[in-house]
Amino acid sequence: MRAEEIARNIHVIVLDCDGVLTDGGLYYDVQGNVSKRFNVQDGLGIKVAQSQGIHVAVITGLESEAVKSRILSLGIDDYFAGYLDKMDCLEQIRVKYGIELSQMAYVGDDWVDLAPMRAVGLAVAVSNAQPEVCELAHFVTQRRGGDGAVREVIRFVLKAQGKLADAMARWNE
Repeated sequence: MRAEEIARNIHVIVLDCDGVLTDGGLYYDVQGNVSKRFNVQDGLGIKVAQSQGIHVAVITGLESEAVKSRILSLGIDDYFAGYLDKMDCLEQIRVKYGIELSQMAYVGDDWVDLAPMRAVGLAVAVSNAQPEVCELAHFVTQRRGGDGAVREVIRFVLKAQGKLADAMARWNE
């Protein structure tokens, strides 16, 4: 089945964080505090997806106050930090929304994302993902992780569902 056909039935987009929502860099200051860079276009895309009835979840292997702050600012309720084994989190999300795994998309970049990508309906890799992740994906973004890849995925899903024009209408008035 083609990625566009699968995307028509997606209700939840699950994102890895480092390497997907961020560029994967860990920026340390002299006190040892970590900061991360997020793309504002990804953030607006997440808000647009939410406005169109698509839930967004984040599962990340690292715990970070910077990430937690960004996730909360985007209104993402389904945030799982410190999980390298992401399958239990996927199941919790599935149960919460009463959907099948086939109605979920997962966006990843590295080996820890392979199992969830195999489990969901729409497996997505960012363009700079590890080769094995790209090979598994139904859709590979043109944008790199942390550089608008999430927005690209959201546009792809909204377009497949016929919701893109409605999503943009708010800003065309």
